[in-house]
Amino acid sequence: MAVPLAHGKGDLRRMKNSIRGVLVVAAMASAVTLSAQTANQSPQPTPQAQAAPESTPTADEIVSKYVAAIGGKEVISQVKTISTEGTMEAMGNEAPITMVLVDGVGMKSETDFNCQKSINCYSNKGSWMVDPMASASDPTPVPDEQAKTSLANIYVGGALYDYAAKGSKIELLGKNGDAYKVKLTTKDNADLTYLIDSTTFLIKTITIKAEIQGQQTDVTHSASDYRKTEVGLMLPYTMTIDYGGQFSLTISVKKVEFNKTIDPAVFEMPKPAEAPKPAA
Repeated sequence: MAVPLAHGKGDLRRMKNSIRGVLVVAAMASAVTLSAQTANQSPQPTPQAQAAPESTPTADEIVSKYVAAIGGKEVISQVKTISTEGTMEAMGNEAPITMVLVDGVGMKSETDFNCQKSINCYSNKGSWMVDPMASASDPTPVPDEQAKTSLANIYVGGALYDYAAKGSKIELLGKNGDAYKVKLTTKDNADLTYLIDSTTFLIKTITIKAEIQGQQTDVTHSASDYRKTEVGLMLPYTMTIDYGGQFSLTISVKKVEFNKTIDPAVFEMPKPAEAPKPAA
């Protein structure tokens, strides 16, 4: 996700706070293990004939295999909400993190650092955050670029699932080792670059551009420890986020629940607390 950050001492604080929305990206980058597609080989007239080289699938074929890998359209359509609990570790410190997602409506995550609750909320009706570590105890709007990239992932299938209906475009950039490199551009011109395993078709990494200390930096989210859930969706239970080698965070999922009733009102930005009235 695009994460515009402040300069100076507040950078690391904002990096910690911004990552809460990434848990949903990890949850969406789920899958069942599949075999890579192989090319059809025509029979040769001699027994010594060599097999034809494997053809490269198109971007749409790769995404179709990804959709099948995360459970398929039928499984995805049956999941309306996702709730997770876990921990986030950074610089030797660990904090609890929770996230809720309502398909196509919004996602919200909360992290408790030393009894100070930080919140990131992305919704189709507005995105906001609470960052007490940056001396901001009242909710404030999320910067536009960060909101655009995060809103691509308020869907149970993630940004790649049903991408055309959402107004997004995809492009195959080639192969990087054992993974296909696919770029997705949303209707709001937010870019996400995926490495999709050529054997399992699980998402290995998602990379976005973020501004850190005034410079454009690659922020890479790496998913691992995939497990099949009770509804047939495979989720990565570990997510590591690297900020251009300057800073990293690791999220570990401990509990996942599906289709809990979640009031959409949780995504509405609260009004700032009223200042105390002066004594008479």
